[in-house]
Amino acid sequence: MKRIITIVYCLTISMQLSGQDLESLIGIGLENNPEIKKFEARYEITAEKVNEVNSIPNTEFSYGYFVSEPETRTGAQKMKFSLKQMLPWFGSITARENYASSLSDAQYQEIVIAKRKLSMQISDSYYKLYALRAKDKFINKNIDLLKVYETLALSSVETGKASAVSVLRLQIRINELLELKELVNHKYKAEQAFLNGLLNRGPSEEIYLRDELPLPESDFEFESDKLQMHPELLKYEKLYASVEQEELLNQKDKSPMIGLGFDYIPVEKRPDMDFADNGKDIFMPMISLSIPIFNKKYKSSSKQHELMQIEINASKQNQFNKLQQMMDHAIHGRRAARATYNTQVSNFEHAKNAEEILMKGYESGNLDFIEILDVQELQLKFQLGQIEAIKDYYLQTSVINYLSS
Repeated sequence: MKRIITIVYCLTISMQLSGQDLESLIGIGLENNPEIKKFEARYEITAEKVNEVNSIPNTEFSYGYFVSEPETRTGAQKMKFSLKQMLPWFGSITARENYASSLSDAQYQEIVIAKRKLSMQISDSYYKLYALRAKDKFINKNIDLLKVYETLALSSVETGKASAVSVLRLQIRINELLELKELVNHKYKAEQAFLNGLLNRGPSEEIYLRDELPLPESDFEFESDKLQMHPELLKYEKLYASVEQEELLNQKDKSPMIGLGFDYIPVEKRPDMDFADNGKDIFMPMISLSIPIFNKKYKSSSKQHELMQIEINASKQNQFNKLQQMMDHAIHGRRAARATYNTQVSNFEHAKNAEEILMKGYESGNLDFIEILDVQELQLKFQLGQIEAIKDYYLQTSVINYLSS
């Protein structure tokens, strides 16, 4: 119940933070992404293997014609028909089915992992697009503000209260922001194309974003022991189980196989004699055993299975360590992003106060455009810093959701 509550909480937080637009994009991606379809096809193939192994060896039928007919007391043998069916030892087919089913279970975890990774990729791209669009808005506002200052500076130059250098510096700054705006727009289009690629859509398909993406008041921390249930680790458990089933199948393969069949030989009647069995056909039921006397390969397979289990356990532990590192990095990265955001907000407020103080000088005819330009640059720096902090916060949250939900 505690785990269910945690999962529901994660999903609720995700919808609150990401909005329905992001949830819809994830749904589109899970439905249309070709890589997901690839893993689903692989899973269906392994699932179908269960039906493939649920069968017995082919029935052997042979026919032979006597070129030189052997003569017997009852007549000449003309031809020979043989039919044989080998049957595996008791439980062998069930062992094959269990092994194929275990491989299918392991492959299913690949689908779960791929879907989680795709959801994280879509979320990350969505947050990057939001940050780029927010930066573009702030840049536009600053360009508009600089143009107002440019008008004031031109008026001040005409009245001799400012120098032409101030106007030129303002114009240079406007040009720099226009260049930055173009750079942001190109990055936005590239990220948009990447996200549409994840959704298997055209590169210029429009992405609808939220207007605002505020930070939540508090962070929900996840316990590290929940990593034990992550699909990337469950995959190794399923692989371990498949090796166990393979070893059971190997033991069954060491058992003999039973063969049932018969030979049928038509016999031609002897024309020069008349007796009871003249021309009587030959029918011979047969039973056979296929015994693996030289079973060195089975011993080798058992040894390989032991080594495979050691390898799987080591790989699982190594992957757990990596996931633990990712979780720790994401948790601390999210805390750092919140701290950076708070600092940028505080600094922006100070910059706004400084701007108000400088603007009071305009009323007295003593406005320093160089200082106002410096303050404006600081404001934009702090605004962009806020956006970067928000983006980093949600990127780290996306990692935590991938590891914990």
